Amino acid sequence: MEIHIFNSMDYEEFVDKFGNAIERCPLIAATVWTNRPFTSLDALEKAFGDFIDLLPSSGKEGLLRCHPDLAGRDLFRGILSSESQGEQTQAGLTNLTAEQRSQLTELNVLYKKKFHFPFVICARMNDKDTIIKQLSSRIHNSPEHELKTSIEEVKKICHLRLLDIFNQVRHGTKL
Repeated sequence: MEIHIFNSMDYEEFVDKFGNAIERCPLIAATVWTNRPFTSLDALEKAFGDFIDLLPSSGKEGLLRCHPDLAGRDLFRGILSSESQGEQTQAGLTNLTAEQRSQLTELNVLYKKKFHFPFVICARMNDKDTIIKQLSSRIHNSPEHELKTSIEEVKKICHLRLLDIFNQVRHGTKL
């Protein structure tokens, strides 16, 4: 595997490449860089996961606050990260009916009011109907359960983003 390419990156290159593996959290990539060399993609992914797991609850909540609302105003203003834009588009969140958009907006507000961070789900592993159903269901979770569930979703997102980066290298896409 092309892991040697990532191990040879200097700090700035690494943070540039992996800075959004966790949405808008380049500090995590900066910290993970210090764990080089990595023996595999799994080892790199584990370093990201370990960093997250070691955060106190307040840090995990802060990490979740870096995520945009699903089908929120940032999506329609076109100011999401390219990764988030693609993920939300793939899930069908750019093609909501007026009723779905209204329902999602209302649920997002209620969710954030209860948990103090946005609803996070791995959009690439779901479609718009499943996302709305999950949001409707998860809003009834306890804060502790929802924090744990949301962090696991962040790890799924990270996993897919790391795969994307590795596939870019494997297929010769310019870093």
